[in-house]
Order: sequence, then structure tokens, then C-alpha cells
Amino acid sequence: MGRFRISSATKTVWWGNQHRFEHWYRDNTVYFVTSKVRDGLHAFKTEPAKRIFWDRFEHYTKEYEFEPWVESLMDNHYHFVGYLRRGEQLGRMMQRIHGSVAKLVNDLLPSRHVPFWRFAGNQDYFDGCLRNETQVRKASQYVLRQAIRARLVSDWREYPHTRLHVDLDERIRYAREVGAIPIPLAYRRYRRAGEPGS
Repeated sequence: MGRFRISSATKTVWWGNQHRFEHWYRDNTVYFVTSKVRDGLHAFKTEPAKRIFWDRFEHYTKEYEFEPWVESLMDNHYHFVGYLRRGEQLGRMMQRIHGSVAKLVNDLLPSRHVPFWRFAGNQDYFDGCLRNETQVRKASQYVLRQAIRARLVSDWREYPHTRLHVDLDERIRYAREVGAIPIPLAYRRYRRAGEPGS
């Protein structure tokens, strides 16, 4: 499996009936990552703001060796799916993307939006380790369909800020070959009653 670490702002695991927010840094993993601008502000409504996002995204994904497979940028949020060989790189990559995008896009806005990303519970992005081929395909389709769901286009290829970089079937085969999927650790919530650990 390689290295695995969980990062959280608190040691308290439960707050009432809510599990703490945490990031999982796992080597050799296909990730789904998403974030929204605080308060849903349409900070990426303009093309210059979108260009800033893409420039910083492309720069830091390359620097931290994250292989983007599919991504979509909307006016106030983004999603992406991709492969990361060294899980420890995810936190630093996201910090750099978010910090530089927030600074540069704030320079374009009529008034500064600070904090730019953070929302309830001090969360600034969500990352999920995709555990099997089904999750990879569903997450990728979800990302591809963002502009369709927003009724901006009828085909994702018509929206310039949705991108598919790879042959998804080929990358899924690769992920299986290198052991990135399936991850042999089931989510407790997906187990059926009566199964071990439920």
C-alpha cells in the first residue's frame, strides 16, 4: 500500500454525530478533489479569473507530480480526478494552488474575499481516495457533467473549462496494474448489516 497518513485540524474524532473533517494522504492513489469559494461567490465568473486558476493548477500539479485525468472549473467551485504516486504531495500541492489562486483572483475582484476558500469547520477542500473502478468512473462522469448539470451546455465537450486529459479506460487499467485500485479497505458505511465490521 505504501505510506498513509491522515491530517486533521483536531484530535477530537466526533463532534455530536459528525465525524471530524480530515485529509487522507495515501501513496499510489486515484483522488477526487473538490472545493468551493467561500459563500459561493462567483469569483471565477470572468475568463481572466479562470485563466489564473488553470495556470496555477497546471503549474502545481506538474510540480507535485499529480497526474490530472479530468477536471471542471465552474464560476464558484471546481472538481478534479487524478493519480498521485506520493500522497504526502497532496497537502502541499493544494496549499500552493489555493494560496496563489486566492491571491491572484482577489487582485481582480472589486473587493477582497478573505478567507477565499474556507468554510464550515475550517475546511478548504475535500479529497477522497477512489477505491475501485466504479468509484473512478462515477467520479469522472460527475466531473465531466458539471456544465451539463448547470445547463450551460448539452455536451461537456462544449464547455471550455471541463477537461479530459487521458484515455480513462487506459488509466484505469494502469491504476489496477500498479495497485492503486482496488483499495482493500472498505468504507464502514458501505458494508451491509451483518458483514464483518458493520
